[in-house]
Amino acid sequence: MRVVTDLEIKKATVMESDKVIKLLKDIGQWMKDKGIQQWGYLLEGGDDEEIHQAIVDQHTYIVSAGNQMIATFTLSPEQSDWDRHIFGDDETYDSLYLHRLAVKPSYMNQGIGKSLLNWIHENHNSHKKVVKLDCVAGNAKLNQFYRDNGFEYVGETDKHSKYQKVLG
Repeated sequence: MRVVTDLEIKKATVMESDKVIKLLKDIGQWMKDKGIQQWGYLLEGGDDEEIHQAIVDQHTYIVSAGNQMIATFTLSPEQSDWDRHIFGDDETYDSLYLHRLAVKPSYMNQGIGKSLLNWIHENHNSHKKVVKLDCVAGNAKLNQFYRDNGFEYVGETDKHSKYQKVLG
């Protein structure tokens, strides 16, 4: 197991689009191989254009240790069609939406996911009051991860658990 102490978190550039998509697909394949029901659609290219657009819109971050990309996440100040489907219309416009928080498997179980959630909480640079996310309801480990990191379970829609956390 590698121990990571220094992480660099920065916005992804359009030139890094293919690397972000590859990382997400590699993690999606790892989950599929482990029998984890999450992100199967990524393997089929289902979100490639959305991922690319989030990078163009400056909503996607990459996380590096040394010169290696080890994680990524997207933090959007706008609702996607999926967000509206899961959470309903955000008529107050007070939410950020966290998507595709992913850590390379060889770097998992080192607190990186928790560090990224803390970084988001401290560095979101917006007037938004809440961060929202969803995950497959049947993924017990991931659901527990979000609860353990201060996210409040607010229900389920279409077999996806909904979580939110007030931003300070």
